[in-house]
Amino acid sequence: MKCPKTVLLILTLCLGKLSLAQTATITGVVLDEKNIPLADVNVSSDSKGTYTDKDGFYILQVISEQKTSITFSHIGHEPVVLRNLILSSNETFEFNPVLKEGMTQVDGVTVTASGEKRVEGITTIPPGVIRRIPGANAGVENVLKLLPGVTSNNELSTQYSVRGGNYDENLVYVNGIEVYRPFLIRSGQQEGLSFINPDMVQNLEFSPGGFQAEYGDKLSSVLDITYKKPTEFSIRADASLLGLSSTIETISEEKDLSTITGIRYRNNSLLVNSQQTKSNFNPTFADIQSFLNYRITKKVTLGILGSFSLNDYQNEPLTRQTNFGTLDDPKALLVYYQGRENNRFQTTQGAIMSSYKLNDHLNLNLTTSLYHTTEEEYSDVFASYELGTVDTDLSSDNAGGAIATRGIGSQFNRARNDLDALIFNISHKGTYAKNSRLLEWGATYSHEDIRDQLRESEFLDSLGFFVRPPRSEFQNNQPEDPFDGPIIPFDGVSAKNLIKTNRFSAFTQYSNRLEWRGHHIYYNLGIRAQHWTVSGKNVDKSAHTIVSPRGQFSIKPDWDLDMLFTLAGGLYQQPPMYRELRDQEGMVHTDVKAQKSVHTVLGNEYSFILWDRPFTLKSEAYYKKLNSVNPYTLEDVRIRYAAANNAKAYAYGAEIRMNGAFVPGTESWVSMGYLKTEENINDRGYISRPTDQRLNFGVLFQDYVPNIPNLKMYLNLVYNTGLPGGSPSYADPYNFQNRLRDYRRADLGISHIFVDANTTYPKNHWLHGFKELNIGFEIFNLFNNQNSITNTWVRDVDSKREYAVPNFMTSRVLNLKIGTRF
Repeated sequence: MKCPKTVLLILTLCLGKLSLAQTATITGVVLDEKNIPLADVNVSSDSKGTYTDKDGFYILQVISEQKTSITFSHIGHEPVVLRNLILSSNETFEFNPVLKEGMTQVDGVTVTASGEKRVEGITTIPPGVIRRIPGANAGVENVLKLLPGVTSNNELSTQYSVRGGNYDENLVYVNGIEVYRPFLIRSGQQEGLSFINPDMVQNLEFSPGGFQAEYGDKLSSVLDITYKKPTEFSIRADASLLGLSSTIETISEEKDLSTITGIRYRNNSLLVNSQQTKSNFNPTFADIQSFLNYRITKKVTLGILGSFSLNDYQNEPLTRQTNFGTLDDPKALLVYYQGRENNRFQTTQGAIMSSYKLNDHLNLNLTTSLYHTTEEEYSDVFASYELGTVDTDLSSDNAGGAIATRGIGSQFNRARNDLDALIFNISHKGTYAKNSRLLEWGATYSHEDIRDQLRESEFLDSLGFFVRPPRSEFQNNQPEDPFDGPIIPFDGVSAKNLIKTNRFSAFTQYSNRLEWRGHHIYYNLGIRAQHWTVSGKNVDKSAHTIVSPRGQFSIKPDWDLDMLFTLAGGLYQQPPMYRELRDQEGMVHTDVKAQKSVHTVLGNEYSFILWDRPFTLKSEAYYKKLNSVNPYTLEDVRIRYAAANNAKAYAYGAEIRMNGAFVPGTESWVSMGYLKTEENINDRGYISRPTDQRLNFGVLFQDYVPNIPNLKMYLNLVYNTGLPGGSPSYADPYNFQNRLRDYRRADLGISHIFVDANTTYPKNHWLHGFKELNIGFEIFNLFNNQNSITNTWVRDVDSKREYAVPNFMTSRVLNLKIGTRF
């Protein structure tokens, strides 16, 4: 599909600017001097007002991106005034005032260009941005990839790399529950749906490194998601050419019980059919999630989170042609397929969370969760290929096709993999806060029960006979001398593993805020520890213990310039999970130790007013020294570990991001990051790691057409320099340090907003029943760039040379969509 000129015209027109009000939310509980909730307190802003309920609870919408004053007043009490508050679009701000008798109070919030600064080194993203920004895999991860230090070259995948780490090094929490990904998925097009439902998100916090001890034992990043607690009944429905979704929010009359439930269905045929491999593609990606929050008493709350997802991936590849090489020597790979893939991934997760607020200072939490996944990977695919030159004669009927074939061969891949994983967690967390001091602690027990059966084989016939593995026991002089023996797969795995892991972890940390000579100072000191044992059938039992100290320091100088300086670091260790214990032949090594990283982060945040609007410029520099590294290879999204701590590595880089209201009432940003990461395996010298993405650049931009403010544009741009291209099976990675081509991608969304909070209709109008209604379209890969994620290695029959044939991602795709809320 070619991009019509009218789309480019609309894109040009969308660069105009016109102010349009967006909203934010302030909520909380109003108390009296005895810490008893006050009912019927008048809560009013410059333009709107509400009252607290019988439990002192209130919720109020205010205009975002501008100074707002909130007044809390009640008969017999002096008012509290919250002055000069600036909230971002769709931000939720919690404020719990105490109304006293006999004196007038005026509470002020420190005003910065973008609201209160996060001294903990956390990046927050408004939920509205997550839902609006276009992308082939729209959602939370789609926006994360636009942040500095976060990279992904696969628009079909929700997985991402942070500051040189791999996909297994990122922590993801939803309402305090750790989220796990399926184990066997090997390509982005098999993933389907992210666990995180963007329509259910209330708050998103992300740290790319230097995070506190309260978070678990991973090396790279933390994504902390909070699901909504509804304040009214509503139904949301969205539909597009890629799938359907619906979200239902309910709340009881007493406002003590609320539920939010999301149902999604996705079909990636539109995207997969735009790839170079033509196929009969019939996937089913569906899930349902529900979060229930019940306030049992004023001090006790109960939360229940449940989810079920099904990925039924069926694919019958047909043909593929990939043109590659240079202008002087163009080459073509033509492949004909037989067979099919039938993969099924079914996951269930449930959690119960209870919170007990003993008093104003002490809060106790107890959480238990259960995760279960059953994964089947069945495939029989036979591929016959031709490797030749490209017909460059434009007058030829075969222009662009393969001619002068130099290699004819075949490849047969077979897989019968089954995995059953059960993970149980129970954890306690507590906080004690008094004045500006905060003490936090926690303890967790986890049990992992993995049952895995691997049966994979790859047969090659690219030289006129079956190629045996290049091992000493298979040496021969074919084809000159005949060789008699059984047919051996060139690459094969056959293993059955029954592994159990028990983990005990705990943390404690202390935070304090103080003022010194007019400077505001914050610091956090913490420590984590974990002890785990690994056992199983036909493996040696082993036990390991780690201790990880961490710390953060921030200072906001008493300057006219609104600046915050941060320093964070510590020892971060990642105990291996099952996939890190399994080597490339399927054998489990229980003696694998935790990978270690000494991490240092130095940052600056500068907030300022430009064009009478708030902006923030955030920059960070970091260095990571890694030891006991477990080397791995990366193919699409499949990670295969060496299951040995036989390497050391390093990563360093710098990042910068400028965000703010480039257009009034919206949030946009520009980010850029530089990274270098290398590893030294068995003291052979340093080479690039598979995630060595040197430069990444991201733009998120929102705008609307002048005089038609309800016609809105959303644009994201990504540029990443090429990753290492990997190496063929059995090849020495030290001899293959070539890189993939640079990744360039632009996704554009145009929507017309018929109904929203600022556009309503009278009762006799047909649109009166809608709270939201929007219709639009998206163009993925706007400029139709050919991006590749991995290489396929093909052998030339004449020279015996192996060519790296790029596996290209999706081309330009048009998607239509409609969204409603009642």
